[in-house]
Amino acid sequence: MPDPAELEERFSIALNSMNLPPDKVRLLRSYDNEKKWELICDQERFQVKNPPHTYIQKLRGFLDPAVTRKKFRRRVQESTQMLRELEISLRTNHIGWVREFLNEENRGLDVLVEYLSFAQYAVTFDGEQSEAGGEVSSIDSPWSRSIEDLHGDCSLPSPSSSVPRAARHSISSTLVTRSNTLPSRRTLKNSRLVCKKDDVHVCVMCLRAIMNYQYGFNMVMSHPHAVNEIALSLNNRNPRTKALVLELLAAVCLVRGGHEIILSAFDNFKTVCSESMRFEKLMEHFKNEDDNIDFLVACMQFINIVVHSVEDMNFRVHLQYDFTKLNLDDHLERLKHTESDRLQVQIQAYLDNVFDVGTLLEDAETKTAALERVEELEESLGTMSERLLDVENEAMLKIVELEKQLMQTNKDLDHVREVYASANSQVHTLRRMVREKDQTIRRQSRLERQAQEAQQAGGPGAPQPQRGEGDGGVADSASPSPPPCPNLSPSPETIAYHSMGPGMSGASGMPAPPPPPPPPPMPGTVSNGPYPAPPPPAPPPPPPPPPPPCRTSELSSSVPMPPPPPPVAPPLPGSGGSPTVIFNSGLAEGPLKLFSVKIKKPIQTKFRMPVLNWVALKPSQINGTVFNDIDDESILQDLDVEGFEELFKTKAQGPAVDLTLSRQKLPQKAPSKVSLLEANRAKNLAITLRKAGQGSEVICRAIHTFDLRTVRVDFVECLMRFLPTEAEVKLLRQYERDRKPLESLSDEDRFMMQFSRIERLNQRMSIMTFMGNFTDNVQMLTPQLHAMIAASVSIKSSQKLKKILEIILALGNYMNSSKRGAVYGFKLQSLDLLLETKSTDRTQTLLHYIANVVREKYPAVSLFYNELHYVDKAAAVSLENVLSDVKDLQRGMELTWREFSVQHNATLKDFISRHESRLSKLQEDARIAQDAFEDVVKFFGESSKTMPPSVFFPIFVRFIKAYRLAEEENEQRRRQEQMLLEKLEQEEQQQEETKSPSHRGKRQQQELITELRRRQGKDSRHVYEGKDGAIEDIITALKTVPFTARSAKRSSRFFCDPAHSEEHY
Repeated sequence: MPDPAELEERFSIALNSMNLPPDKVRLLRSYDNEKKWELICDQERFQVKNPPHTYIQKLRGFLDPAVTRKKFRRRVQESTQMLRELEISLRTNHIGWVREFLNEENRGLDVLVEYLSFAQYAVTFDGEQSEAGGEVSSIDSPWSRSIEDLHGDCSLPSPSSSVPRAARHSISSTLVTRSNTLPSRRTLKNSRLVCKKDDVHVCVMCLRAIMNYQYGFNMVMSHPHAVNEIALSLNNRNPRTKALVLELLAAVCLVRGGHEIILSAFDNFKTVCSESMRFEKLMEHFKNEDDNIDFLVACMQFINIVVHSVEDMNFRVHLQYDFTKLNLDDHLERLKHTESDRLQVQIQAYLDNVFDVGTLLEDAETKTAALERVEELEESLGTMSERLLDVENEAMLKIVELEKQLMQTNKDLDHVREVYASANSQVHTLRRMVREKDQTIRRQSRLERQAQEAQQAGGPGAPQPQRGEGDGGVADSASPSPPPCPNLSPSPETIAYHSMGPGMSGASGMPAPPPPPPPPPMPGTVSNGPYPAPPPPAPPPPPPPPPPPCRTSELSSSVPMPPPPPPVAPPLPGSGGSPTVIFNSGLAEGPLKLFSVKIKKPIQTKFRMPVLNWVALKPSQINGTVFNDIDDESILQDLDVEGFEELFKTKAQGPAVDLTLSRQKLPQKAPSKVSLLEANRAKNLAITLRKAGQGSEVICRAIHTFDLRTVRVDFVECLMRFLPTEAEVKLLRQYERDRKPLESLSDEDRFMMQFSRIERLNQRMSIMTFMGNFTDNVQMLTPQLHAMIAASVSIKSSQKLKKILEIILALGNYMNSSKRGAVYGFKLQSLDLLLETKSTDRTQTLLHYIANVVREKYPAVSLFYNELHYVDKAAAVSLENVLSDVKDLQRGMELTWREFSVQHNATLKDFISRHESRLSKLQEDARIAQDAFEDVVKFFGESSKTMPPSVFFPIFVRFIKAYRLAEEENEQRRRQEQMLLEKLEQEEQQQEETKSPSHRGKRQQQELITELRRRQGKDSRHVYEGKDGAIEDIITALKTVPFTARSAKRSSRFFCDPAHSEEHY
């Protein structure tokens, strides 16, 4: 291994010869010395066989016109082998060798192009001779001009005299005039010897190898004749050569600026070969070479690219029409049934790119008509949307009215059921009492008989033992009871009332309703339960013999005998227990808390201080905390607050300003007019008055008469901010008492003077604002209340929703009962958790499964969301704000009534008569909406305090949205499964059909086209990007996927990256 300095020098030489990109060079330079030495040894083993000048000298020897015929024959035998070695050297040697071949000293490109022109000279000459019929006049044919352009000032000997020639257009020069002689016959014969070999084919391969390098490509593109000679190589009789030329020219078309060069080369081809139309010879070869598929594919590929690779659509149509005049369309029709898959793909690519101008015109006309139709439909859609909104509001109004009637009917039904239940209970009670009365009468009769029998058996001397025996005889069957009094025969009403008195009043809490005055509670009852009443005086004793008091007399002694109560008595509120003690105690404690807090005055600082973003406690939250006994004001007396302000004041402030001094200096400005108002307030008032465009007298008169036609409601609202304060009124009145001239006041002060004289100004302004905004507020609140009512009632009455919740409860209990036990219900917020519970394979959620269950088992409830009306609108309603707005309207109407009672104004009277009924209806709707919402919230086990409408209704909105999305995803999954099943069936069918060879060929062709079209959407356009190997990349890509224009049919896209294309075109 050499020393490091020599190693680095030789390594740099090796890297330069390898022509690597910068990233690869950086990677190789990071190798250690051992790897670098191995790389140098490997690179130096490859020795260049011949230097560039060796090949150039041989080529120039072939072109020497002075060489003898015999000597040329001997030399030309090795020309093809030499060209093959040159092509290999150009393709495999390092870039330095190629640069040496192309440098100014060797001029290898010029020599190679000159030899190519010489090699195909005889083919062009013989073609021209055959077309001209062998006439001598063809000596002035166009191919001579091609030779003249190639050799420039070096003219070749001619068998005839020189003929002056007209100038022709070259690709790199302007119009020039040359006078040259034709090549000699010896040169023509030598060219015929060369054209029989593969020299033209190998020369084109050499040029292709040169063009594969960036440096060589630029030289070929800038050469005046290189591309022309490549295009003229299409006259060669070898189909392989023509296919090679067309592939190379097609690749050049895709390079920026290459399309123009190719068209110029074919213009030169037309002139040299005496074509009547451009591409005429190419089409002849395309039609005649039916047996060579490679050439047909290359030709079709070139035609597709040369026509459809331009951006200008008009130019594309022009080029397309050139080939149409050459009968390309007819020939493609004949080739449509070709057996070659590659040719079929190229033909289809061309047909996909073809522009049908007639069809495009029809499409344009159809598009214009469609756009006009779209405008009409948009206008119609706007009209229908407005109409739909009106119809929706009308329908919602009707639904709300029906819901109101339904709610009232349900209330009446509940009342009837209560009356029925109470009457039924009383009937049963009366029947029981009648039975007890019969039993008592029978028992009394039995006791009387026993007493008579005892008297008859014992005689008058021993009544006591007999009574004792009688008592003992009946002790087992009934409780001891004295003989009944003969006058005790209570009526059924009395017995019923007595039975309901002490025994039932405590349980039912129903006092007897008296006449209109407030009813006192029934004797023997209080609000918290029954208590025994003081016994009333006993009834008069029965006639002799006096028996002991009977049980019925005991019953009557406990309760007085008032008139019987009515059958039904509604319960009093709060009869089940009194919460007033707690309520009153809460009210009693409130003021103590409020008055226990000392009100702190704000502190005026000399400088603006930064804000401390803390979270403050409310005064009502201080009691019982550590802050209750803290006196922070005493702390401030001990601190240096001035130093504190200096330390923490905000930036960009001047020295401290004494506010008292600044106020004293203000009047010293001596304004032109006296202003009693604060400067900013006066300025804002002036701006507001200018917007009104009315004088002070007109504005004040309109306010006094409530005239909203003279002053708009928005102006009144702005003027509400300028109601005079007490201090301003005092200043204005003091100014009047001092009898100072009003003319010296500013316009704003004069307006404020008149403005403050209006009686009950605040009340009038509030009434005007209320009157002006009343209609808008009612129209805004009514739909919200209607949506709340409709949504609440529809959710509560939906049986399909109830079934859905039942399914969810069943599945949830099935999943949880083994671990947490079964439940009887769930909170509505649990509906959001259905999307979080996923299956084992994570492909679907519990909600997807529920949607499938409903579809399969309960299809009748699958559209449950159609029963839930206006839920989305109700979700956007804040019931608290709506009720507050309704109360504000009520207060505004009350204020208007009070003003009308003081001042009988016609405007107020008209407003009240027209809008009071609307306000009453709005209040009724608000009450119904509140009741309906509370009912539906309680119906679902929630509380209206913890779950307002803004939380309750969005739960259903989210659930409906998620459920419908789950339905769509389930349907999409079913379609995918069906498609997969159909695909499997088709594959099985195709496997059975592939047994026939004919079908196998068609299927392979179809699969090839499908695969190519699939890859078209992935590949980006291959263009020359200024790097080595770009031409080979383009040729390889075109062999893989056919070219498709960006504006071609959507079924066949190839170069679909607009950003990439715009960058290189």
